[in-house]
Order: sequence, then structure tokens, then C-alpha cells
Amino acid sequence: MKNQLENLRKDFLEHINSISEKEALETLRVSFLGKKGAVTSIMKDLKDLSNEMKKEVGQLINQIKSDMEKTINEKHIEFEEKEIRKKIESQWSDITWPSEPVQGSVHPISKVRHELEELFVSMGFEIIDGPEMETEYYNFNALNIPDDHPARDAQDTFWLKNGMLLRTQTSPVQIRGMQSRKPPFKFVSPGKVYRNEAVDASHEHTFHQIEGMVVDKGISVANLIYTLKKIVSNIFGHPVEIRLRPSFFPFVEPGFELDFKCQICGGKGCSVCKQSGWVEYLGCGMIHPNVLKNGGIDPEEYQGFAFGGGIERLVMMKYSIDDIRHFHGGDLRFMKQF
Repeated sequence: MKNQLENLRKDFLEHINSISEKEALETLRVSFLGKKGAVTSIMKDLKDLSNEMKKEVGQLINQIKSDMEKTINEKHIEFEEKEIRKKIESQWSDITWPSEPVQGSVHPISKVRHELEELFVSMGFEIIDGPEMETEYYNFNALNIPDDHPARDAQDTFWLKNGMLLRTQTSPVQIRGMQSRKPPFKFVSPGKVYRNEAVDASHEHTFHQIEGMVVDKGISVANLIYTLKKIVSNIFGHPVEIRLRPSFFPFVEPGFELDFKCQICGGKGCSVCKQSGWVEYLGCGMIHPNVLKNGGIDPEEYQGFAFGGGIERLVMMKYSIDDIRHFHGGDLRFMKQF
């Protein structure tokens, strides 16, 4: 029986060395180690041996069986590693090789904001920025906004637990700008602002504003009109008719609303301009003396004008967009237009 076992060992080694496929390995395992395999068949003959021979042959069978199982496992691992290498080679790519260019686009809000910033820089304005989380003083008090003004209510402003708030306008940056500069100066402050209001086709709780300020000696409303007309005309790429309507804002005196001729209908009247032919764009006016004082500037010596409007409204008019929600909707079909 010992010779039979040695021949079985040699036969197994010859077979396993000739196997080149993973499936054939399982067939070999069953033929030698399965319930009806060669090793199992020999083990059944142990009952015919003497007790002394049973022990000796039994140990030899267990050793041969263990060696076969080990060899089969090693062969199995070899086949798996071979498959992994083959898969890696088939999927290999040189990561240092230039990739295919990805087609992208600049968001229309960012595009118009950059155009505005370039325009203002060309006119000698400085671009400044400030915190989006503000104090009540800079967002309201320093801007001459009364304590009982409705804008301070929680229904209009996002108040934080620490007593601060999310700025409702970029005007606080103007106060900070005045406090850190000596006139004459002119700057604009573009950025995100936040209002606690319902979202619809023309309103968002998060949007962008750009506000500007000019402070010098001898500044008048005429300077304001010239500056605003140049801004609007440059944005649309052609002269645009504007008009100023008297209005009230706590931080300017006198205050105005600036409208420009509707660029959709040419002033004839449409749904965008509500059949009026004009589009309301921004608030502006001569800076209130109290605001100048809060900025550390003597209103007896210096005057100035300020203006501020939403960037989204300008973008919607420039690209004929009828719903402000498209800007943050994440629809690539919308973005691919720009």
C-alpha cells in the first residue's frame, strides 16, 4: 500500500504541473480528494490492515492528503494572481499622459461678476471684501437703519444664536472700508448676501449683490448718474437709457431707484418688465451724513454717493433668464448654454 500511495503522489504531481486553467484545478481536486477520489478510496482499504500498519499507513495518507491540499491552494493562488495581473495589464493607462480635455463653463453669475469687477477696476475702483457673518452694528446701526425697521425682524434676517447674523447686504463692507481709508476713495464690494424670504421665480434666500461707494469733495448726483449709466451700458455692450426715481433708503439722502430700459422688449412692454418698459435694478443716492460719520468721515468736508443692486437680476436680463432658481438648480442643460 505504501508503493500505491507513492505512485498516487507522483501521479498527482504530474497532473497538477500540467494544469494551465483554474477550472481544471477543481477537477483534479475532486478526482484525488473528493468523496469518490483516489485518496478516499485508499483510506477505505485501511480496515483490512493490521493495527500497526493502520497507524503507519494512516499517517502517510494524512501527510499525502495535506501536501495535496497545500499544493492545490498554492496553485489556486497562482492562478488568481495571474488573472489579476492580466486584468491590470488590460486596464493599464499612463497617468502622466495628457488626458482628454473636459468641457466646462463659467457660471453666468461668476461671469457677470468678473465683468463687473473688471469694469470697475478700469474706472479706478478698488475691489474690497468683508465677512458674510456680521454684527448688528455693521449690518444695521452703522447704516442709519432704525431699531424698529422691519429688515431687522427674524422674518427677514437670518439671526444666529451668538447674536450675529448673516449679512442682508454688502453695505457693511462699505462701513468697514470707510473706517480703514482716508478720502478721497472709491470702491465696490461684490459678494453673497442672505435674506429670510420665500423662494420663487424672482426671489432667493441666497443671492449676490455688488455695492459701490465714491467719497470725495464736491461729489454730486450728476457724478452718480454718469457712473451708473456707464456701468449699465458697459454690461449690455451698448448705450442703455436709465432713469432715477425718488425713493427712501436710511443710508442715503436723497435716495433714488435706478431703472433701465427693458432689454427684452426694447421698452415696448413685456412680462419681464411688467408691461412698463422699464426694469427696476438698484437703489442709490448721496451718502447720508450719519453714515459718513460712522465711517469716520466729516460730512461737512466730504460728500459721496453709494449704489447697490443684485447681480442675479442683471444676469437674468442680459441672458433672458426667466427664473432665478435656475442658477442653483444644478441642471447641466442650463449651464451648458454659457
